[in-house]
Amino acid sequence: MEQKKTLILGASANPERYSFLAVNRLRATGHPVVAIGRQKVKVADVDVETEKKDFDKIDTVSLYLNRNNQREYYDYILSLHPKRIIFNPGAENDELYELAEKNGIIPMEACTLVLLSTGQF
Repeated sequence: MEQKKTLILGASANPERYSFLAVNRLRATGHPVVAIGRQKVKVADVDVETEKKDFDKIDTVSLYLNRNNQREYYDYILSLHPKRIIFNPGAENDELYELAEKNGIIPMEACTLVLLSTGQF
């Protein structure tokens, strides 16, 4: 299986949050994960950052922020040159979707957890 370095944007240490489940499921399946959230916490073996770090070789950005909270990250996401952006349920955003397409990034309205459980990640 190909390892896809994934940035979880909107990471949380709250076990009831889908971003928390995604970090854990990605790590359990061997994918390298980096994460940005509101608080400096640890989820699984991943340090959640609060700053926009210059991560390299990001394959996938998985969004767990609503449309309004994504705006400040547009330039940052594009600067990482990911292969794709997954807009998880609640993170749908036509503006960023179009920006992704214009920059050669594949936008997907999907659920990271479903993609992982069905072997489509």
